[in-house]
Amino acid sequence: MRRLLLFACALLAACAQPPKPAALAPAVPVAQVAPLQARPSPGQPWIRVGVKSQQLTLVGADGQDRASYTVSTASRGVGEQNGSLQTPRGWHRVCDKIGDGVAPDTIIYRREITPWRYTPALHAEYPDKDWILTRILWLCGLEPGRNAGGDVDSYARAIYIHGAGGHVRWGTPTSRGCVRMKSADVIELFDTVPLGTEVLIDENA
Repeated sequence: MRRLLLFACALLAACAQPPKPAALAPAVPVAQVAPLQARPSPGQPWIRVGVKSQQLTLVGADGQDRASYTVSTASRGVGEQNGSLQTPRGWHRVCDKIGDGVAPDTIIYRREITPWRYTPALHAEYPDKDWILTRILWLCGLEPGRNAGGDVDSYARAIYIHGAGGHVRWGTPTSRGCVRMKSADVIELFDTVPLGTEVLIDENA
């Protein structure tokens, strides 16, 4: 009987233990949890990045093209995998904006504004440097499993629309995954579009 009681107590103690927590999913910004119900959202301006054309177009709330800029996407083409150095496809949203009001060609390092400015001489000294300049529009994906979550998460990959130096061959894919723009152009875009603006990266456009 005593052995039976000990067994029952052990069984009750085991049942009382909280279950082991399930493995946590990779952190995903709140804005990425669900795709948009409609793309683009009706009555809102949005951005189209054409990989084939190397053009970024600002589309007005009325669906008409309002401005177009020559850009440079990834030299390795399109792809969503972390570490691929490719430009991700599909629908995104501007989730963060960095660099408001700073001088053109200001160097931004790890999303921090520095006191240094890009110059051709500085680039000649560090020709392999991936210069991030002037402004950042940080993109988060809106398509779970494609460009949001896990190892295909555009936000975690730090995919930006950002300013770049005059050495860039505009209209040619040269970046390490981001969408590069001329400093004057990215300032204009930054000042025009609000947080939450939807962005379509289309490899065929």
